[in-house]
Amino acid sequence: MPSPFRRLARPLLHLLAVGAVMAVAATPVQATSHYDVAAYQAWLAELRVEALAAGIAGATFDQALAGVTPLERVISADRNQPETVETHAGYIARRVDEVRIRLARERMAEHRALLDDVETTYGVQAKYIVALWGMESAFGRFTGEIPVIDALVTLAFDPRRARFFRRELLAALEVLDEGYIAQADFRGSWAGAVGQVQFLPSNFLAYAVDHDGDGRRDLWTSQADVFASAANFLANLGWQAGGEWGEEVRLPAGFDAALADLDIIKTRSAWAVLGITRLDGQALAGDGSLDASLVLPDGPGGHAYLVRHNYRVILRWNRSHPFGTSIGLLADAIADQQVDQ
Repeated sequence: MPSPFRRLARPLLHLLAVGAVMAVAATPVQATSHYDVAAYQAWLAELRVEALAAGIAGATFDQALAGVTPLERVISADRNQPETVETHAGYIARRVDEVRIRLARERMAEHRALLDDVETTYGVQAKYIVALWGMESAFGRFTGEIPVIDALVTLAFDPRRARFFRRELLAALEVLDEGYIAQADFRGSWAGAVGQVQFLPSNFLAYAVDHDGDGRRDLWTSQADVFASAANFLANLGWQAGGEWGEEVRLPAGFDAALADLDIIKTRSAWAVLGITRLDGQALAGDGSLDASLVLPDGPGGHAYLVRHNYRVILRWNRSHPFGTSIGLLADAIADQQVDQ
């Protein structure tokens, strides 16, 4: 298969909240009438010129875009992402629950040998791979039903984040043009994320790997490719092998909430001097020399976390504190650590 980098060199970060696949996929695809048809047709013509200049075959473009119009529910989903409309506590309670924890442990045991192999190869602990898999697609059960091209056309035509999604649309056309998947099967989230770990098309091209050696990078049906691709992405984002994400902590009365900032980095010992303890009130355990930052996703009075380097890497996968902490808490629960909600 031709190199995925022959046209578009754009290893974009997966910054979107793509974990809300199920909520959007539950209703039929419906075009919106709230757009300027003439402007849209002119936009398509311009996009075709750009796509062909980037090496996309004209036949691929014409087939992929035939009859595609903006989708109202994609715009609605973009304006109402759960990470921005739910409280942190509510988000965690609905995602790091007993059912998901039980399923995560079962899947971990089921794929133990493969996950160990991937962990050895990429340096990313298996519990984090399983946590991401569980959060992004409910362990592969819900990968999205919206046609990817339709979703990305909608978001690329919409002015709010047009430049970002235009690049993703061109990447999606490259995925089709390279023959990685048939257009009829090219479905995903409202944001155009695909597969069991919900990669945007640019991330598929940049980070998906053929771990099972069958000659195809398959994020839809190959668990080997799914796990290895997630680990490869995290490794390329700077994951520290063996490092953890952080922990939930208790703040003393009157603590200065202005210190809750990812730009403020102190050793864990320094945070302990300021009165921060474990949730049970005991002194912080472990290496006090490790750097950490304080995160208060719901502000003063809510959950508090001391987070480390690998948490920042998770945020590069999805720039959302609810998502980042849910991944960390689920990973801890998979490893039979205590999760307080």
